[in-house]
Amino acid sequence: MAGHSKWANIKRRKSAVDAKRGKIFTKIARELQVAAREGGPDPAMNLRLRLVLDKARAANMPKENIERAIARGAGLEKAEALEEVTYEAYGPHGVAIMIEVMTDNRNRSVSAIRHLLSRAGGNMASSGAVAWQFERKGQIIASMNGLDEDDMFLMAVDAGAEDVNFNDDGTVEIITDAVDLGKVRDALGESGVKIESAELTMIPKNEVELPVEQARSVVNLLERLEDLDDVQRVHSNLNFSDELLGELEAA
Repeated sequence: MAGHSKWANIKRRKSAVDAKRGKIFTKIARELQVAAREGGPDPAMNLRLRLVLDKARAANMPKENIERAIARGAGLEKAEALEEVTYEAYGPHGVAIMIEVMTDNRNRSVSAIRHLLSRAGGNMASSGAVAWQFERKGQIIASMNGLDEDDMFLMAVDAGAEDVNFNDDGTVEIITDAVDLGKVRDALGESGVKIESAELTMIPKNEVELPVEQARSVVNLLERLEDLDDVQRVHSNLNFSDELLGELEAA
């Protein structure tokens, strides 16, 4: 799991200077819209919206973009009819993949996903064929900010965390039960911990280990899937070795 955490951090750092920032803002705007539609426009009463707002601010999304997306979700402005769908697939070399989508056109989304999978030697899977290999968990990335690892570990566990992984870049990944994400995030924030991101994710129960060359082809597919306009997140059970992570960080 530590490899997945490090890969997520690599992507997060690169996205901060990504030339396609407009696309990042569009994806966050969709999340804001759906969160406001499902739970209302008040973040104090809507945990999901509060978490997406954290992501928007971390990405330096303009305030007017944030407010417009929330207004659309609340029905105050005209908005596209978005629906959330999760597709299951197998990539090359048998790697299991979960693809979270927000779309106003399922046919378009499925067609684009199927095309990329086919080109990479993968395929769509039937409902339930892949999902059982993952667990829905809360994932918090926080800055150590000079804190001792033992102190951070105890703070996280006291707040209700299930697992704690320390990264080389001065951040810590905190895993929670899905229902405890908001509670743990708020408790750590109140204790002065700087939260960089907090969201629900899918963690593989078992990982597939591949030679670096094969693993690289899987990562290429995952990145192409994530680059699709309708795709919000992609999860896999690929094992991210130190050698593979080194290549990805240098790229």
